[in-house]
Amino acid sequence: QDQLVESGGGSVQDGGPLRLSCTASGDTISSLCIGWVRQALGRVREGVALIDSGGRTTYRGSVQGRFTISRDNAKNALFLQMDSLKPEDTAMYYCAAQNLQNALCRVGISSLYFEHWGQGTQVTVSS
Repeated sequence: QDQLVESGGGSVQDGGPLRLSCTASGDTISSLCIGWVRQALGRVREGVALIDSGGRTTYRGSVQGRFTISRDNAKNALFLQMDSLKPEDTAMYYCAAQNLQNALCRVGISSLYFEHWGQGTQVTVSS
């Protein structure tokens, strides 16, 4: 059974960087649809970035060009490099994974598709 553990969240000034990590046990992440979903206080969960088993990535429009998702198959780990952070990026960030067809593994799909979730890591960006 997949277990996901996030780390790397914290507080940063507007424009600063953060790097999130997610380590996985169980299935190898290279075979999964895996990525980052965030939830701000009082708002619904929204997909941020996903990577499919073929290595193709998709991003939420508001983070395109600022965030980069990557994975290290040898370490079974997923990363999210976040640059030029903005106050509106403030949220709890979750690592999520599921064995999905690549055609479905796109930012914008319902979070209900994902059965495996980490506990979340808080990102706070102050202006």
